[in-house]
Amino acid sequence: MLNQEYLAAKQKVLTKIIVAVSIAIPVVVAILLFTAAPEVETSIDLKLLPKFHAILNSLTAICLMVGFVFIKQRNIVAHKTVNLFALLFSVLFLVSYVVYHSLAESTSFGGEGVIRYVYYFILITHIILAAVIVPLVLFTFLRALTSQFDKHKKIARWTLPLWLYVAITGVIVYLMISPYYA
Repeated sequence: MLNQEYLAAKQKVLTKIIVAVSIAIPVVVAILLFTAAPEVETSIDLKLLPKFHAILNSLTAICLMVGFVFIKQRNIVAHKTVNLFALLFSVLFLVSYVVYHSLAESTSFGGEGVIRYVYYFILITHIILAAVIVPLVLFTFLRALTSQFDKHKKIARWTLPLWLYVAITGVIVYLMISPYYA
């Protein structure tokens, strides 16, 4: 009984942390996107970071697809491993993205006509779902880590396609805007 009370209390704390992180990340990103980047000299070639972000998103998508195959094969250890890598790549992306946007101005898309509407549709859905996916990913991992596999499976059915969409559209956005980087 005491063990279940402890786990319930721990889960409440972790839930509060997930909610706080899920709110803080979009707020920080919005602040960065709507404020001018300071004029700072750095030894990092900032032009390389968007390509690095696309690589991280690609690796995330690959891990998610491989993880799906592993769970369908009931290879739980491999499923867990590649999904931890997907989470790692996403965290690295987020940290690098925040660093990039704190140091560099946003790039405007220069395409015209129908492609402009396509780009903004992809970008807007990507941004919205990127904010939505944070708590979904964190709760999905929490359910797995606390061995609540029925709940994990239910939320993972939503998390996987949305996370995959965010990862893939991140790469598409990069490919579409990359000709316009200064």
